[in-house]
Amino acid sequence: MKPSPSTASRHAVRIPRRRFVAGLLAGAAFQIVPRRVLGGTGQPAPNDEITRAVIGVGGMGSGHLGYGGARTLAVCDADAQRVEKALARCPDAKGYRDFREVLARPDIDVVHIATPPHWHGLMSIAAAQAGKDVWCEKPMTHTIAEGIAVREAVRRHGRIFRINTWFRFEGGYYGFGTPVAPIKKVVDSGVLGWPLRATVGDVSGFSWKFGWSGLVNAKPEPVPPELDYDMWLGPAPYKPYHPHRVHGTFRGYWDYDGGGLGDMGQHYLDPVQYLLGKDDTGPVEVSADAPQQHPDAAGSFRSIRMRYADGCEIVLDGGNAEGRRVPFLEGPKGKLYKNLESDVPGLQRMLAALPDAPPRQTNFYDAVRNRRPFALNERNGHRSCTLVNLAIIAWRLGRTVKWDPAIETVVGDPAASRLVSVPMRAPWTL
Repeated sequence: MKPSPSTASRHAVRIPRRRFVAGLLAGAAFQIVPRRVLGGTGQPAPNDEITRAVIGVGGMGSGHLGYGGARTLAVCDADAQRVEKALARCPDAKGYRDFREVLARPDIDVVHIATPPHWHGLMSIAAAQAGKDVWCEKPMTHTIAEGIAVREAVRRHGRIFRINTWFRFEGGYYGFGTPVAPIKKVVDSGVLGWPLRATVGDVSGFSWKFGWSGLVNAKPEPVPPELDYDMWLGPAPYKPYHPHRVHGTFRGYWDYDGGGLGDMGQHYLDPVQYLLGKDDTGPVEVSADAPQQHPDAAGSFRSIRMRYADGCEIVLDGGNAEGRRVPFLEGPKGKLYKNLESDVPGLQRMLAALPDAPPRQTNFYDAVRNRRPFALNERNGHRSCTLVNLAIIAWRLGRTVKWDPAIETVVGDPAASRLVSVPMRAPWTL
């Protein structure tokens, strides 16, 4: 059963290693703090160096090793070869195979989590419990229940949290031809009317990466000696090893991710959530038009539609069903296309006269120093990750799912509810 917001705050990740749990219990009377503190506040001094660990140093994690702003003291991966490659780039770091040993270090301020998504929730919660701030890869969590638990753990332990997607506040919105800021001005001006329909697909620069599909007849192979496969699986159900199940191609399997939608969906849906002003809510109905899905391997979909209580709608166009000239945003008074093309007369002049949005905290390490929430954090990030996970649930089931965004519960569908909160492989649990 999915934990409600009231019960989620009582949930804690169980880390099945006696000495690590003992260390957390011993620290229950005081908050674990960084080495460098200011005036006994338990936070880094504004000009102090921040230290970090990177957990998961494969494809995405190798990119995190190059992020500026902190000194890397630890790298961790279930694959020993990846640890060795990471150590060659980080002269001050020590290598680990078990993330719990990383979290037990008192000299690390921030943990970057760049593992496959089925680990994101547990590691984020454990890091918050250990007094670490968290920079987490997208999607934020593999299930909605994990997202609720992460949000509550970050709040309860007073941590700073960010998701590694940034299009709502900087950079070009992938293939759209413009940053999100001027699109937000268009929406907030009301010139398109209300409610709005947003279409995300090839027409707005997004490929759903249906190449991230799993194999359905893969024969078991021996686990390579450098890989701790049991640790790699962690909370995921046991499946015999095949190289396609791990590392980059893990995205094609429901146990670890959600195909191209899991991989890239939060990049595209988080800005739409921001544009529509939905950071504190979610859709009430999600429907999917898709072929029947394999129980293990992700496939493709034709379209997924998310409808909000006020009539706003998000359409994920999986096969260009909407056509090449479909607008990105459409309201009763006008349409907005790529490159800010619109059927609204004088839109560009209107945009020039509109004020910019208020500044937000968009430097993560400044947020850590100043203890101010990052622009995309555990609250709004959980809501946009819920969009991804609701879409995946409807896609897997091939039907409409009704959702109550106020209490974050599926309405009248036990099978969908089971995908909101998926049991974990022992001994891992929420």
